[in-house]
Amino acid sequence: MFFDPMYLIMIAPAMILTLWAQWKVKRSYRKYAQVPSSSGLTGAQVARSILSGNGLHNVRIEEIDGVLTDHYDPASRVLRLSPNVYAGRSVSAAGIAAHECGHALQHAAAYAPLALRQTLAPAAIWGSKLSWIFIMVGFFIHSLSGLVWVGIGLFSLAVVFSLITLPVEFDASARAKKALPALGLVSTSDRDGVAAVLNAAAMTYVAAAASAILTLMYFLLRANGSRN
Repeated sequence: MFFDPMYLIMIAPAMILTLWAQWKVKRSYRKYAQVPSSSGLTGAQVARSILSGNGLHNVRIEEIDGVLTDHYDPASRVLRLSPNVYAGRSVSAAGIAAHECGHALQHAAAYAPLALRQTLAPAAIWGSKLSWIFIMVGFFIHSLSGLVWVGIGLFSLAVVFSLITLPVEFDASARAKKALPALGLVSTSDRDGVAAVLNAAAMTYVAAAASAILTLMYFLLRANGSRN
């Protein structure tokens, strides 16, 4: 199954989109990491300004190892920023920090897609891992072909999760683009750089969703072909 030319043909567009999106986000991040933010604030200070400006004084900000590992943890109400964002004073740092604050703002506002994504996350993670086992066993052992459909059902959870992620990420970026100028944290000249970084990052989620959908379509075609 892993060497099926049909799979490669079906998934190729998503693979190309994924590679392009990864290249785009790294390129935009590196480019605007060299451009100082007009406010002169670090990413951590930008985040604190946005959070405090929206009454979220109880959300902690912590530094985490890695590059582009930034995220908001709704369970512990902690915003974690990578070193270059936490201490960086660049346009990239400001944009990424503001984006993660966008998730904290979603959480505080009980944004429905975020709540749904949190609920589905455990099932999607396990479903994605277990689905391949059921599908492979079902394809190779014909007497257990029913397992293929169990695997497809499990993989569908991952597809739904990736689709729900899209509005969550796009909304977080929209909140970031609104909060930064509203609080005077970026100048007019900074906005294009912030938008470039956040828009490039958003495409990685689009690519992930496309890959999940095309993989599911492949499984469905293979399963129907085997049944017929």
